[in-house]
Amino acid sequence: MSVTVRVPAKVNVQLAVGAARPDGFHDLANVFLAVGLYDEVTVTPAESLTITCSGPDASQVPLDRTNLAARAAELLAARHGIDPSVHIHIAKDIPVAGGMAGGSADGAGALLACDALWGLDSPRAELLAICAELGSDVPFSLVGGAALGTGRGEQLTELEVGGEFHWVFAVADGGLSTPAVYAEFDRLNEGVAVPAPAASAPLLEALRTGDASALAAALTNDLQSAALSLRPSLADTLTAGTSAGALAALVSGSGPTTAFLTKDEESAGAVAEALLRSGTCRAARGAVSPAVGAVLV
Repeated sequence: MSVTVRVPAKVNVQLAVGAARPDGFHDLANVFLAVGLYDEVTVTPAESLTITCSGPDASQVPLDRTNLAARAAELLAARHGIDPSVHIHIAKDIPVAGGMAGGSADGAGALLACDALWGLDSPRAELLAICAELGSDVPFSLVGGAALGTGRGEQLTELEVGGEFHWVFAVADGGLSTPAVYAEFDRLNEGVAVPAPAASAPLLEALRTGDASALAAALTNDLQSAALSLRPSLADTLTAGTSAGALAALVSGSGPTTAFLTKDEESAGAVAEALLRSGTCRAARGAVSPAVGAVLV
């Protein structure tokens, strides 16, 4: 017997970052939007906890206990006195280390899959609590759709979305370390009074009404300057996409994937083609949002 869960990538349409807290984290106003790029996580009973991975850049995915999928299985098993002896296979399609929560998605997917495999029928609140223990982005990977994340991003308020949004994601060579990007954010803001993060009312209204032009005008990412500082070449990718007709462009989360909002599917295709011709990215992927969260398949 095996159980497979499909789980989406995310884009941060707003990422407002506060000053570093004493615990090293940052308070956030993080507006997540799930997009239609997916990993599939399959769990099967095994003699011991093992992980395998296939798909683009699978060689970059850790196959030890540092993988969030393995940690999810261990945390859920520990709560119920179960031996976490499962084989976890991750079929990757979300860019690795790309600022689209691929690792977090795998953690949420493994958690839901193990819960089903072991017949636990855990309450949603318990699953979300484990997700928050795994990492700041993991709860949203379980929930999907659109949500405002506060605290360090793990405290979610689901948001209404009034229509579809069309995106193109440009995949860069190599990844960017999220801790390194936050450290660079702190360095760039040393001696600066960083304002408390707050959700943008115009952005939330643009999501509610499904207005792509209004959403484009409201997109912000406080980590973008830090990501560009560490990877200056991303500026060329952003310029290539906007020159090709994207309504707006930004670094996705901590990067280095860049996200381009377009007016429709046809425009998304044109932007993706232009990005590939520009030579500023390794791949360009179209996707539609919002997407549902982790689901059994």
